Amino acid sequence: MNVVDSSAWLAYLRDEPNAERFAPAIEETPSLLVPSIVVLEVYHYLRRAAGTETAIRAIAPLTAGEVVDLTPELAILAGELGHRHGLPVAASVILATARRFQATLWTQDADFEGLEDVEYSPRSQ
Repeated sequence: MNVVDSSAWLAYLRDEPNAERFAPAIEETPSLLVPSIVVLEVYHYLRRAAGTETAIRAIAPLTAGEVVDLTPELAILAGELGHRHGLPVAASVILATARRFQATLWTQDADFEGLEDVEYSPRSQ
């Protein structure tokens, strides 16, 4: 199973240099889990950058995977992981989702660097 965080999705959707790194995890939709907060973050960014219609069309690939809602149990796990690793709230939810489903987390967000079961690739310029 794979979880792709918002930074990796945006790299993929904008065809940035790291897009090829994240493509296998994103395009293997039967193994793709998408935290609902990732849908929110990606939509929010694209809405601001490109407008509503573009944002709605662009997030379609996110919903090809299994969208995982934030349950109370997942929220508590996110709180614990966020506290342990000093993560922001959204990053905590994303990591908790990956851990809950024993998935690999794909990211270019330095907050996750060095964590177990994380495929981290620094942002390419």
